[in-house]
Amino acid sequence: MPVTVHDVARALPDILTLRERCRALAMLDAIMSPEWESRYYSFDTRWAPDEQMASMRNGSGDEWSIVFASAGAFVRGFDHESPMSPANNDEELWPGLVDTVPQIFSSYVDEPAFSYEGTLEATVCLWRQHGDDRWHAGELDFPGGDDPDGADKLFRVLVDGTPVAYQRFAEDYYGRAVNLEAVSEVFAGHPLTEKLVRRLNGDLLVADLAEDLAEIGYPSRPV
Repeated sequence: MPVTVHDVARALPDILTLRERCRALAMLDAIMSPEWESRYYSFDTRWAPDEQMASMRNGSGDEWSIVFASAGAFVRGFDHESPMSPANNDEELWPGLVDTVPQIFSSYVDEPAFSYEGTLEATVCLWRQHGDDRWHAGELDFPGGDDPDGADKLFRVLVDGTPVAYQRFAEDYYGRAVNLEAVSEVFAGHPLTEKLVRRLNGDLLVADLAEDLAEIGYPSRPV
């Protein structure tokens, strides 16, 4: 059965839990890959006034962004190979994708950082306001295929939300063994210590991650 944005909407946790999950993914990637360009996951606590942004990019054209704002959270995902991509539809968004996005999130639909030549790069779109009891997505008529909008491959690790899911991803992506216990500690929000960092990357010190810690907003205790 195809996986779509509606399955992701049902599976994602509340906004605050999702934010901390995104923060953990970004911190883990910062430790695994000191070179920002090689990372999959990022988190910027200073993206804009009163806004934070989590992001993923796989280096092959697929990406997602999640804006955490005072009103709630807005999610857009882009699978460049999806038949729902604007590139496959005369540079138009797939019908229904953003038609019901609340006005309070409309600026993100027009956000230049998420767009190409004036069109939102998106095949997946979700949103949730504080006080909502669930995530929302548009009413869509999906094309055929097992992953028509790319929601499965884009959000699989984020939706799973477990240390094991990240470990499997990281071992495949970075090509080396990843300490599951250390990953679990970061998922739990434990402050970074020299010992914790070394279990994930023996070439790093907490001090080497100072800029990343500030950008991600992750706690540290360099002892």
